[in-house]
Amino acid sequence: MFNWINGIQALVIAAIVFFFYRAFIKNTASEKLVHGLFGLGALWLLSYFMGWVRLNLLADFLHWTALFLSVGLIVIFQPELRKFLALMGNVRVLHGMLGAAFRSGGNKEQSEKSLDEIIGAVEYMSAKKTGGLIVFQDRLDDGVIEKKGIKIDARISAELLLTIFFNKTPLHDGAVIIEGNRIAYAGAILPLSQNNLNWKYGTRHRAAIGLSEASKSVVLVVSEETGDISIAEAGEIKKIDDMKKLKAKLAKIIR
Repeated sequence: MFNWINGIQALVIAAIVFFFYRAFIKNTASEKLVHGLFGLGALWLLSYFMGWVRLNLLADFLHWTALFLSVGLIVIFQPELRKFLALMGNVRVLHGMLGAAFRSGGNKEQSEKSLDEIIGAVEYMSAKKTGGLIVFQDRLDDGVIEKKGIKIDARISAELLLTIFFNKTPLHDGAVIIEGNRIAYAGAILPLSQNNLNWKYGTRHRAAIGLSEASKSVVLVVSEETGDISIAEAGEIKKIDDMKKLKAKLAKIIR
């Protein structure tokens, strides 16, 4: 007999799992791990079902297959599992999740000003062929970047960005991390992509792609050799020639 209370509880659990997946897992390196866990869970359920209908030989086969895959999953996805557990162990994750859930839209005027400052700095760096790496970090990705560099915690300004990326300063080779409307860190070291990328991509581009593969962060790159501007997101990098398109893209990120 259907129980409305159990039905409501099931819907609440499904909503929590969906929100958790969207907030922490989707478009990150852990997504493949979660897909594997769902498949493994389905295999376990199928083995119990076969036992329930008294197909014992098939049930035993599925049971031992699921057990073998459970051990294999830990070995195969060890890097993803380690990153996922590190993320869950960071107390700032809860702060970021609650902030994303209850934020009312932020200060639009401040966001617009920050956007103009970033565009101005990037346009100048592109013209002068000054290399740069700017991370727009999702707060829920905290823990992915192992070395964040020097804490800045300053208002976003074109002058500060240009000073950081000036090739005579000690921080220019690292990445700037932007959280919200502030420059949080400078000189950050990003994880390099382990994929076999095109030879034309240098260290900055490989770092940008690497972080976007492991997290939901978006990374802007200015090439020191060509002055080209690119955006790395979800493991892919695209060159952007139109500053209006760049501004429209960043406007969706800075809120």
